[in-house]
Amino acid sequence: MVNPEPLTLYTTDGVRIDAGHTPFGGEVCFILAHGFTCSWRLPALRRIAAALGRHGGVIALDFRGHGRSGGHSTVGDREVLDVDAAVAAARRRGYERVVLTGFSMGGAIVVRHAALYGGVDAVVSVSAPARWYYRETVPMRRVHWAIERRAGRMAVRLARGTRIAPKGWDPVPEAPHEVAGRIAPAPLLVVHGAADPFFPVEHGHQLYEAASDPRELWIEPAFGHAEVAATPDLINRLAAWATKAVSATPAPSAPYAEPSDHRTRD
Repeated sequence: MVNPEPLTLYTTDGVRIDAGHTPFGGEVCFILAHGFTCSWRLPALRRIAAALGRHGGVIALDFRGHGRSGGHSTVGDREVLDVDAAVAAARRRGYERVVLTGFSMGGAIVVRHAALYGGVDAVVSVSAPARWYYRETVPMRRVHWAIERRAGRMAVRLARGTRIAPKGWDPVPEAPHEVAGRIAPAPLLVVHGAADPFFPVEHGHQLYEAASDPRELWIEPAFGHAEVAATPDLINRLAAWATKAVSATPAPSAPYAEPSDHRTRD
């Protein structure tokens, strides 16, 4: 497995983001966005990065409050700025096509980033919630305990090293299904497992139905949830879908213009 080159990025609100870049000679770069309490340095994410790396460059990042990144997790709100810093890093390295690839919380974040910020060429959202505050499964009730209770936040910090912002959302950010229609004309692939113990397949359907064409929905019969359940075959298939999708769209008419207040160090 290739060791990525380390990157240190800074978001427009001044948060330091730990990331890694695996170079590729082609024009495509995948931005790899992990789920809640994960890190790009974990074996499951490294395996996914290696599979994506057979199809393009990869920039994998730790969201704020996770791993070696600074700040505190806002569980899907301000993390769009973390993705934006990674997109800027990809453009600076000369990649003409940027594909956002997110899992669970990361899947919700890449949908929101593409809808609110644009500037990407395709989006792959895997095992993502379509709406907020879902508590109808035991795993999600545990997640809400970890986020909303002081004891839960302390437990997650000790067990997983994830630092969660103690204050809740104010205002509540738009949910993925509320903004998915704005992603077009960039193509969107929604992937959801029929055996997902966190979010039932209705979340995948809701996200897909809220989006505009070009879009595609894969309901994977034996697939569970997010990074841990993702097989090499699934990752290769979604990477092949993304590279085909971006090759069918016109090339960008102008190079990426980085926001004037976007601080970087990589």
